[in-house]
Amino acid sequence: MDRHYSPFAAEEWDSVGLICGDPDAPVGRILFALDPTIDVIHEAMELQADMIITHHPLFLSGVHSVARDTLGGRVIHEALTHGIAIFNAHTNADQANPGVSDALADILGLTDCIPLVPGEEINQGIGRVGRLTIAMPLSEFAALVSRKLPATAAGTRVAGDPEALITTVAVCGGSGDSLMSVASTLADVYVTSDLKHHKVLDHPREVCALIDVPHFASEWPWVVKVAELVAQELGGTVDCVVSTIRTDPWTTQIASPA
Repeated sequence: MDRHYSPFAAEEWDSVGLICGDPDAPVGRILFALDPTIDVIHEAMELQADMIITHHPLFLSGVHSVARDTLGGRVIHEALTHGIAIFNAHTNADQANPGVSDALADILGLTDCIPLVPGEEINQGIGRVGRLTIAMPLSEFAALVSRKLPATAAGTRVAGDPEALITTVAVCGGSGDSLMSVASTLADVYVTSDLKHHKVLDHPREVCALIDVPHFASEWPWVVKVAELVAQELGGTVDCVVSTIRTDPWTTQIASPA
């Protein structure tokens, strides 16, 4: 994991790497998930997995206790009690190539992708910009996005002219609010998560449409890709399993009256 997702590429505020577990312990089965929730821990227990690899960290800020009556503490206690290590690659996986945004671009069928914001290394950076093999109206492309990504309660939100022709697409897995202005200069539409109301209002949607999908959905494709990567890297010596747990925190959407 460190060879593909260098910990030195992570943001200074981030937490990446081994969260808990013995570095020398043998690993025969790995469970891959987006978040290290207690439900994912229980799934790993049922599968008798030795390790969990996630995108999101368990702790992003300092804690003073991992007592079992805290959410994070319960995860740690259950994992260690059952011999399960937890490892994560977060912003270092965002920067990597192939990384989180590459997985999103790939599932949407984009070609000739380049970083939206280049990193220090060649071909690395945040987000991706690519082309569709066949141009299509925004409404049709939005339907494709909704169809290709995991089903969620929140669904897919679109800002822009439904008939606008889409050829170039910018994507950023996870929170891509800060890259809207860059995307507007490079693409016909920007697909990301967690867009803020006032920024969307001020965004030139007639130039670059916006598609906002749930955070979970935009990053989930990476989970599948990293499981395939590790399985290939280890030559089948370790069983790599993709989690069936949906860690999207939103559970229900109530549609507004017509």
